Amino acid sequence: MDYPDFSNNDVEHHIEEMARRMEVTEEIPEHGLGKKIREKFHRLWTFFGITLREKLILEPYSVEKFGALVTFKGLNGYIEKERYWVNEPYSFVSILYHEENHEYLYYIAEPVLSSFELMVLETIYENILDTLADYETSKENKIKIMEKKSLELIDSYLIKIEMASIHKILYYIKRDYIGYERIDALTRDPNIEDISCDGSDIPLFVYHRKYQDLETNITFSSEKLDSFVIKLAQRCGKNISMGEPLINSSLPDGSRLNASLGKEITFRGSTFTIRKFREKAFTPGDLIKNHTYTARMLAYLWLAVENGKNIIFAGATAAGKTSTLNAISLFIPPKAKIVSIEDTHELVLHHKNWIGSVTRESFTKNRNINDIDMFELLRQALRQRPEYIIVGEIRGKEGMTLFQAMNTGHTTFSTMHADDVNTVISRLEGEPINIPRVMIQALDILCIQKIIQLGDKRVRRLDMMIEFSGIDQQSQDLRFNFVYKWNPKNDSFENEGKSFVMESIMKRRDWNETMLESELDNRQMILEYMAEVEMDEYDASLLLQKYYVDPSNILKFIQNVKKKHE
Repeated sequence: MDYPDFSNNDVEHHIEEMARRMEVTEEIPEHGLGKKIREKFHRLWTFFGITLREKLILEPYSVEKFGALVTFKGLNGYIEKERYWVNEPYSFVSILYHEENHEYLYYIAEPVLSSFELMVLETIYENILDTLADYETSKENKIKIMEKKSLELIDSYLIKIEMASIHKILYYIKRDYIGYERIDALTRDPNIEDISCDGSDIPLFVYHRKYQDLETNITFSSEKLDSFVIKLAQRCGKNISMGEPLINSSLPDGSRLNASLGKEITFRGSTFTIRKFREKAFTPGDLIKNHTYTARMLAYLWLAVENGKNIIFAGATAAGKTSTLNAISLFIPPKAKIVSIEDTHELVLHHKNWIGSVTRESFTKNRNINDIDMFELLRQALRQRPEYIIVGEIRGKEGMTLFQAMNTGHTTFSTMHADDVNTVISRLEGEPINIPRVMIQALDILCIQKIIQLGDKRVRRLDMMIEFSGIDQQSQDLRFNFVYKWNPKNDSFENEGKSFVMESIMKRRDWNETMLESELDNRQMILEYMAEVEMDEYDASLLLQKYYVDPSNILKFIQNVKKKHE
C-alpha cells in the first residue's frame, strides 16, 4: 500500500514510548479486531491522553465547521500562476513558475496527516481488506462500501477523533483502494492529456493543455513503482511480469496505458505512460472552436461521409487523428451498419447499429491458440455486411484487407502515422502493409493533421486535405488534388480549387452546382450553430440524427434562433 509522504519522523519514537507505558487500569471492551489491535490502540490512547467517546457518526464536511483540509503556502523561489481544485475539498493543483530558471512546476496539494492520523490510517490499511471479504459480490457502490467499513473500523478503536481527521483519513483510503493512489489527482484533472513516469525516483511529467510539458512534485521509489505498475496492469485486466515486462492496454475509464516493469527493458526502472481519455468525445463543434477545421471544411467532409467516400486521417503522435475520426463519425447516417476495429477502445459512436470490436492477446502461449488481431477482426467484419468500416489505425497486414474492402465498395475510415502525402504513400506501399498502387487510388480523401507551435501554445491544425483522383497512365504516379491547405502566416485555411469528390457527389445525386452549394451552406450553418451553443457529443448526435429525418425543420429552427440573436 502506498502511504502518503508526511513529516512523521517522530512516529517510531511515539511507538517506543507507548510500548513503555504498559500499565493500563481501565477495561478495554471486547470488539471484533482482536486483542493485539485493542492493546495497540489502548497504548496509543494512553500516550496521547485520548478518552473514550460515543458511537461515531460521520458528519458532512463543511469548511466553516471543520476548516480547510488541505493548505499550500507555496515554494521558495516560485510564483503561483494558477490554482484550481481537482477533487474538492481534498486536492488541488497549483501551477508554479520559477522566474530565475524560467520553469513551471505542476504541484499537487493534498491533506497532511498528523502522526496520530497517520497511525490510524496505517492501522485501517492493515485491517480493511479482511472486513471487505463479504462484499466481493455486492452491488453496492464501492466508495460507499469503503467508507462504511472504514468508519466501522475507526469506531471499533473507541478513540476520540476529530471529524476533520476522519475526512482526511477517508480521503486516503478511497484514493488508494478505489482511485489511482498517488496519481489520482492527475487522473482527475481535465486539463491533463498525458501522464508520464520515466523511472524510479524521477519526477512524473504531464502534458497540460494550457502550460504544455510540466514537471510534477510526484515521484515513486523503485519498490513502490514496481507495485504500482503491476496494479495498473491489473486494472486493465492484464498481467505484467519480468517474463513479459511490457503492456499496452486500456484502463477502465478508456485511457490508454503503456507500461514496462523492472529494469530489463527500461534501465531507469519501471515506466508508465497514460494517455487520458476525454470524458466527452470530440464533436465537429469542438474541431471548429479549436480552429482545427473550419465549418466549411467539415461540411465538405459531412457530404463525403454521407455519400460513402473513403477517408484516412494521418499525422504524428497526438496530432488529434482519432479525435477527428470520432467527430466525423457523427456524420454517418443514423441507421447505417457500422463496424469499428481498434487495438484499444477509443472510439465512441452514438449509432444503435454499431458493432465495436477490440483486439485481444491469447491467454496462453499455446501454438494452437492465436491472438485475435486487427487483421482477423477485419476479416470477420467483412462477413457482417457493414456499410461503414472504421479501423482505429492501420500499421500492418490489416491495411491490405482495408483497401480490399475499399475496392469492393465498402466505405472505410482509418488513421495512420505519417506527416505528409509522400510518407503516407511510402508507408502504404512498403513493408509491412504492401498495398499495390492500383488499389491506393480507391482512397478518396486524405487529411493530414499536425501539432503547430503558435506563439507560446501548441495547437492542432489540419495541414492539408487531399483528394486522390487516379493514376497517371504514362508515369504511373498517383494524381492528387489539394482541396484545403493551412496558411501559417495568418493561421487560416485556403481553398485550393475545384473538388473532384464534390463533382462525383453532384453526378451521383443529380445535383447542379447551385444545389451543391446550398447543401454545403446548410450543413455549414448547422455546424456553426453546434459550435456556438457548445453542444456535447450527445446533443450533437441527436441534432444530426434529427437532420437526417427532417432537415427542413432543423434548418428552420436554427435560422429562427439566429434571427433572435441578431
